[in-house]
Amino acid sequence: MKIAIVILNWNGVDLLKTYLPSVVEHSKDHVIYLADNASTDNSIPWTTATYPEVKIIAMDKNRGYAGGYNVALKSVQEEVVCLLNSDVAVTAGWCDVIANRFQTDSSLAACQPKILDDKRKDYFEYAGAAGGFLDRYAYPYCRGRIFDTIEKDLGQYNDAINLHWASGACLFLRVSSYNEVHGLDEDYFAHQEEIDLCWRLRHAGYTISYQPDSVVYHLGGGTLATINPRKTFYNFRNSLYNIIKNDRSSFWIGTLFIRMVLDGIAAFKFLIEFKLAHFMAVLKAHFYFYLKLIPLFRKRKSVKRLIKNNSAQNAQLSIVYQYFVKGNKQYSNNLK
Repeated sequence: MKIAIVILNWNGVDLLKTYLPSVVEHSKDHVIYLADNASTDNSIPWTTATYPEVKIIAMDKNRGYAGGYNVALKSVQEEVVCLLNSDVAVTAGWCDVIANRFQTDSSLAACQPKILDDKRKDYFEYAGAAGGFLDRYAYPYCRGRIFDTIEKDLGQYNDAINLHWASGACLFLRVSSYNEVHGLDEDYFAHQEEIDLCWRLRHAGYTISYQPDSVVYHLGGGTLATINPRKTFYNFRNSLYNIIKNDRSSFWIGTLFIRMVLDGIAAFKFLIEFKLAHFMAVLKAHFYFYLKLIPLFRKRKSVKRLIKNNSAQNAQLSIVYQYFVKGNKQYSNNLK
């Protein structure tokens, strides 16, 4: 099975020079695409001259992560795609082992490899680590990363398991399943759109998985650094989007209310730490969330039509309580 490796790029020629060589070297049996979000640097000329085997998908404007991939995948013929960040180095066999998973498991809709930190290669990387989960209030966490605590890779997560969500930094998808649930939501623009997508895929009866035999190294922060207030805005706003769209529990309104209270506590913490830009980012996230309530409820109805079973349940724990109150800062059996 040939996989379409689609690298989304916007003015990232320096990252391409660093990371594209490993993708080309270790993906000989697959097809590589550069999906360019209307870059104004020489990303396309450099790629065409250096790696003519890479196919170019040039877009007319910067559509962000979700919009960029939604447009790019219309030009892809392969059955399975890998949405790959431009700041990811890959290793031998990284694609082949996951291609085999898709060939042998028809229920598999999304999968991620083990994602390690390119700066500290024996540590997991923030964006996905060894696979993602959601707590009862839609806070994302990973095996190998809870909030800002990142574990060293000691082989403790070398088992292939099913997940709640797979990382958008290196996200393998079955295109037919992707299309069935209507792809990525472009209203997210950036951050947590893969969580929303995977939640909808689970509603549709598909599985999301982790394959530890596939290993990649992610630089991280290539688009927005973790300390950037814009990232705070997108993460807080898009988490609320996720609850409205996808939480089908009988207590979902209560869940939304509690999450908003917790957001208020986080905003107050930013304020007393004199992180005023982050404080304002949380307020702005809630303001934009209120503006989108009517279309979000329409999307909730659309998601309801996808549901084939009741398997898309999140963990019934509070990761905030586990981390900040109990001091449990590493993934363990009681965090499942």
